[in-house]
Amino acid sequence: MNYDLDFRYRRALQPDGLATIATATQAVVDAMQDARNAGIDPARDPGTILLARHVGRIALGHAPDETFAEDLPLRRQCLAKIDELKSKPALVALARRGIGYDPEAKRAFHREARSALRVAARHLGLEPDQFDLRSNFAGPAVSGEITLHGDEIYVQVSIPCVRPGREVMFRRCKGRQDYLGNRNHFCDIAVLAAPQSFRALVVRETGLSINPRQQAFV
Repeated sequence: MNYDLDFRYRRALQPDGLATIATATQAVVDAMQDARNAGIDPARDPGTILLARHVGRIALGHAPDETFAEDLPLRRQCLAKIDELKSKPALVALARRGIGYDPEAKRAFHREARSALRVAARHLGLEPDQFDLRSNFAGPAVSGEITLHGDEIYVQVSIPCVRPGREVMFRRCKGRQDYLGNRNHFCDIAVLAAPQSFRALVVRETGLSINPRQQAFV
């Protein structure tokens, strides 16, 4: 399965932060890899092309925020891709891509994970006041953790350095001060992105009981 993100398109539209040849070149390298991950030929990808042009212009002494009329068709294509990707959840794509040493991607991963955990909480029958949601950004080389902690369920999302497919850990717990809980269970991030499947897995593996009345509203 291919995954696409809007980072390279947004960066190509606003490359003013790429003010040196080194940073601009690294942005092109990253964009090429993201395009390949999405199954797109980098040579035909508007974001990658715009960023490559930006490198050349920085080398010629142009200001990083200078715009050029000849880029307008590519800019329009980037805007169209951003609009297209708005309807597609980015959480799985971010996990597959990896976010080490990319603060922009890391912020997006935490934002998307928090959103997915809120949806999961509803499917698990939890009201907003029945769980805590917190983020630990940790160091620049790792993803950090995003944690949902309820009275009976603990769910944590992170990108492991090894063994992909274990991005989500969940377990039963005994209150919101219980940080050890019962046995850990793991699943792929794509399961969390499908909240009904995640609910079924949690119920099966942990025996969590969901209020039928609350479940009817999710």
